[in-house]
Amino acid sequence: MQKLKRKDLYSLEEYVEMRDDYRKKIMEHKKDRRLELGENVLLMFEDRLIMQYQVQEMLKAEKIFDAAGIEEELSAYNPLIPDGTNWKATMLIQYTDVEERQQKLTQLIGIENQIWLQVEGYGKIYAIADEDLERDTEEKTSAVHFMRYELDDDMIAAVKSGAAISAGVDHENYQAAVSPIAANIRDSLAGDLA
Repeated sequence: MQKLKRKDLYSLEEYVEMRDDYRKKIMEHKKDRRLELGENVLLMFEDRLIMQYQVQEMLKAEKIFDAAGIEEELSAYNPLIPDGTNWKATMLIQYTDVEERQQKLTQLIGIENQIWLQVEGYGKIYAIADEDLERDTEEKTSAVHFMRYELDDDMIAAVKSGAAISAGVDHENYQAAVSPIAANIRDSLAGDLA
């Protein structure tokens, strides 16, 4: 997928006028990019459309309209756009109760390295996690991690030909699996591959 450039963005005025309809479009699109792994782990697969929305929202919220500010936002969000050989996701650890979440985050250190995807007929692919910065400490993990899943040419061809995709978590304190993932998510992910 192509990275975003300034020319791909709407001006603040244009965006404000179209925002409600654009937001509905994005929320509908995200339904095909959301994968729950058990009750408390969510993978949100990122793509160019979602990142454009994120950038537009940041520009609006921060009232950024100068070239340098826009380029800064693009630099922050472009790395989350898949490159044609990978899937990129934001992983969220979700517990509604604050105390329970704090306790679980101490028990789930390293979980970002135990979340896998698997193309039918191939081995599990584990994420390359948090390339931007370290999100774990010795005491706890973060509730948000950024993941990249690299596929080889054979896996890409298989997905493009309709192979099923499974996903799961193999952490000692949290296990979950979805096999196969829903067709709408599988088809959306196939579109990320060159």
